[in-house]
Amino acid sequence: MISIPSNDFFAVSPLLIVILTAMIVLMVDLALPRDRKGLLVGISLIGLVAAVFASAALWGRGLNAFAGSVAADNFAILFQFILLIVAGLSVLLSERYIQLKGINYGEYYALMLFSTSGAMLMATSRELITIFVGLEVLSIALYILAGFARTEARSEESAMKYFLLGAFSSGFFLYGIALLYGGTGTTRLDLMAQVPGGLQSVYSIAGMALLLVGLGFKAAIVPFHSWTPDVYEGAPTSVTAFMSAGAKAGAFAALIRVAIAFLPVSHYFHDVLWALAILTMIVGNIIAVQQTNIKRMLAYSSIAHAGYILVGLIAQNEVGRAGIIFYVLSYTFMNLGAFGILILLARRGDELTQIQDLEGLSERQPAAAALMAIFMLSLAGIPPTAGFIGKFFLFSGAIQAHEYWLASIGLLASVVGVFYYLWIIVRMYFKPARREFPTGIWNNSPGASIAVGFCALLSILLGLVPSTFYNPSLSGAQSLIAPVAPIAAPAIPVAKAEGPQVSANVR
Repeated sequence: MISIPSNDFFAVSPLLIVILTAMIVLMVDLALPRDRKGLLVGISLIGLVAAVFASAALWGRGLNAFAGSVAADNFAILFQFILLIVAGLSVLLSERYIQLKGINYGEYYALMLFSTSGAMLMATSRELITIFVGLEVLSIALYILAGFARTEARSEESAMKYFLLGAFSSGFFLYGIALLYGGTGTTRLDLMAQVPGGLQSVYSIAGMALLLVGLGFKAAIVPFHSWTPDVYEGAPTSVTAFMSAGAKAGAFAALIRVAIAFLPVSHYFHDVLWALAILTMIVGNIIAVQQTNIKRMLAYSSIAHAGYILVGLIAQNEVGRAGIIFYVLSYTFMNLGAFGILILLARRGDELTQIQDLEGLSERQPAAAALMAIFMLSLAGIPPTAGFIGKFFLFSGAIQAHEYWLASIGLLASVVGVFYYLWIIVRMYFKPARREFPTGIWNNSPGASIAVGFCALLSILLGLVPSTFYNPSLSGAQSLIAPVAPIAAPAIPVAKAEGPQVSANVR
């Protein structure tokens, strides 16, 4: 009988708590009438808070579990914190919105929790098959959530596009795993670089490219971004908010672990990432400028932000990696907050879809306009917001790594991005109102109001006192140790008299 050490379960306890909470939500939902679904919000939040405490208990322990497939290091714990925050804020934003949309079903919250658990597994995994399992759990739940508004053709269309393209990207990822296993004889990321010449073989290079396709799809990296604007526009806004932050955080957590293994020993991987970063920053910002639909604009904006995060990844130093963690958290607050304002201003059968719909918002809803301005300024990277500090860390890492061209292009792309963010502020404050806005939005949606206020507060605080999270981010970056490929082949283990020794996973 195979016995699993208790430490293994302890290392994945936050993940298990989230899964258990999702199952409890499904069971409780069976006994609740449709007008009492608010109880599920409380259950979901209690489970997420419990998972936060479980993650905090793992800080600094550096546990490895399940034969090294899972690492509960500080890096994983920080990303778990971020993902749990994303899930909690998304649950709060969803309560009243899904009632207005007529999709107030218990499965909604359960699917959001299952998707969160998949992203958490991706953040803790350092073995490719385990990452793939997390990717699929994340993706399948999101496919369903994207089409949750079944009476709306756009929602159904976005779900179908997301599913079909996602299925192809998953196939590429799985085939990449097979090729890397053929080239190195292992699926463990920390062991691949220890195989002499393993990552320089044709099989491995092709496998790395296919892995990048799968993860690039989830992170919305150009040219794997085509699904993003259509899905963001068609999915319910609360789902779009969750998807924009949660899926990106999970994908980049996995991509960082992959890059830690591949970048030091493969210049091909570095060159490809370099080109993708430039394409992603330029394409995302230039197309975002041309958008009139606000959700499509935020979609292309998220693509551009993926390019900024790649800059920190290419730097291959602690400043860049810590900057990624800091920036992902900052992006979570400013992006969820922006979508939260759209949710607060939504009415039954009437949502703000066009940028011009925000004109005159400062006259009718001055508090909402002020909060939206904070989020736009942070997304633009204007000091002293969190977005500015996050970009500062990312580009500082690139400069320290002598990636001057990459940092320069990133700065120029950021300047382009400032235009469309400030244009929204101009419309809110200097244009007459074109439409009526709902009244009593703060009292009607207390959960969403709390979430939006929290996002605005953190978007400012992280800019004013960045050390409160940057220092833990630096600790998380330091917990990632890049494996160095040995020059000589490792010694072949010799069986001793008292029992054989087996070199696992490496051939």
